[in-house]
Amino acid sequence: MADLLFWMIWVLVVASAALVAFGNNLIHSVFALMGTFLGVAGIYIFLNADFLAVTQIVVYVGGILVLLVFGIMLTNKISSARISQSSVQKWLGLVVVLSVLTIILTAVLPHDWTGSIMPLAFEETVSGIGRLLFTDYLILFEIASVLLLGALIGAATLARKEL
Repeated sequence: MADLLFWMIWVLVVASAALVAFGNNLIHSVFALMGTFLGVAGIYIFLNADFLAVTQIVVYVGGILVLLVFGIMLTNKISSARISQSSVQKWLGLVVVLSVLTIILTAVLPHDWTGSIMPLAFEETVSGIGRLLFTDYLILFEIASVLLLGALIGAATLARKEL
């Protein structure tokens, strides 16, 4: 049953990602992107990464997609907007895709996957991440928060009409 569910999620991710990449309607692409993000969250659950799954849903589905939908809705003449896909530099893209595929296959294929079956028992990871963030990585966490605060102030300054 778990294998069937995994493959259903995999099909959801690949199909919705293809719809995002090849779709011509912005709204349809945004909703397909939601399917991709939810599928990735499902894969995180299969990997026993509950914190990443919840973060994926909250940040990407709840934040980024809502921002995209509002951006599309607030854009003028959105009903007539079509994405033009002239597909320039197809051969260069094909070379890049084949190179990345070769790198991934050389990393994945030599590994013996038969002995690395993940246990299905659920283990909570949030408390461990929180403990590490506030003990061993406290300085890095605070540096990242100051950096993000600086970026937020810079973005607000740039967004103002008068400097």
